[in-house]
Amino acid sequence: MKFSTFYEMQSPKPWEDGAEARILKEALEQVELADRLGFHYAWEVEHHFLEEYSHSSAPEVFLAAASRNTKNIRLGHGVVLTHPKYNHPARVAERLATLDILSDGRVEWGTGESSSNVELGGFEIDPDTKRDAWQEVVEQTANMMAMTPYPGFSGDFFSMPCRNVVPKPEQRPHPPIWVACSRRSTIQLAARNGIGALVFGFIDPDDAKHWVDEYYSIIKSSECVPIGHTVNANITMIVGFAIDDDRDKAAQKGQEGYEFFSRAGAHYYVKGPHQPSRANLWENFQATRDKWRLPVSPGIGTPEDVRGTMRKYQASGLDQIGFVQQCGMNRHEDICESLERFSVEVMPEFVEHEEQREARKAEELAPYIEQAMARKQWMAPIAENDIPLIDTRSSDIIASVEEGGLASLAVPGRKPNA
Repeated sequence: MKFSTFYEMQSPKPWEDGAEARILKEALEQVELADRLGFHYAWEVEHHFLEEYSHSSAPEVFLAAASRNTKNIRLGHGVVLTHPKYNHPARVAERLATLDILSDGRVEWGTGESSSNVELGGFEIDPDTKRDAWQEVVEQTANMMAMTPYPGFSGDFFSMPCRNVVPKPEQRPHPPIWVACSRRSTIQLAARNGIGALVFGFIDPDDAKHWVDEYYSIIKSSECVPIGHTVNANITMIVGFAIDDDRDKAAQKGQEGYEFFSRAGAHYYVKGPHQPSRANLWENFQATRDKWRLPVSPGIGTPEDVRGTMRKYQASGLDQIGFVQQCGMNRHEDICESLERFSVEVMPEFVEHEEQREARKAEELAPYIEQAMARKQWMAPIAENDIPLIDTRSSDIIASVEEGGLASLAVPGRKPNA
């Protein structure tokens, strides 16, 4: 089993000067530490306008910064919001490829629709269209990275003419694709599209096996038709995280932040209403926490507690566990200490035979993946004679040349005015 860190960039009120800078820079330090400790992935979300809950509106910038001082940890978008009103597909392809090059091929491409009306409404997106938009955009973004040139597309949610989208990613044909899942139906969607499932439902270890078995049964069935140019058969579960020799101290370090993570999410996705800049989620959480307690997260406890829980997750067939540690008012020092202790006291047991597990899994799934790829309806490449000749002339530049401006220097045979 593999392990990862997961970031929302939470910033509870009251907001002190420099709070966001501190959170971002501490998170960078945590990713760099996780890389040195042998963690496998670092995931960062994309959210907009979700005050206190997530100030991570430009994950591509953070992940690019993380790429410079890390060597092995994979850098995951957890996720890129896919509706074209959030991100034009060509811009997503360009950013993913650039980050993949800078990181020497370490990018994981998580995708998602978003569910909060604060986000959707802010970009004037019709919630009823977001699933169809996701399907269209993810497939075409993959085509943009894989095809030279991209033939062009006219769809329900975006259109663009033939262009060669550059640069191309280090990982060919494109980085592994995932989708955010908070419900069983979305895990099924992931399997049907041949992509990884990032599960945010905080499933109990005893129930996880049912979800994992169903995911892989669909991967092996005729229902699986890849949305991309490869199959990424993996399922990841996200849980809270804090370790201490004293179980109560571990809960003090991590449980409050984990509960705020859940409560703030409920504010934006379930309960509301939200008044921009005037809501105070942390204050409300503190005032009502005793009425809204959650069981201690599976990733919080003594090393022995967490080891026992990880064994249950491993037995369920999960491929990866992601730790939500940067949440609420969790302290940077406690987070780093927990990462260090986990890497020494818990993780070795689970990564010792990971290469062999991956090899067995790849061998088992190979025939099913081959069959899945054969079912895919590929986008036809554009015929050589149909690649357009694009008029590159700019009326502004031509006018400048006619006026004898500096641009005239680029025109052969033309002398600038004296």
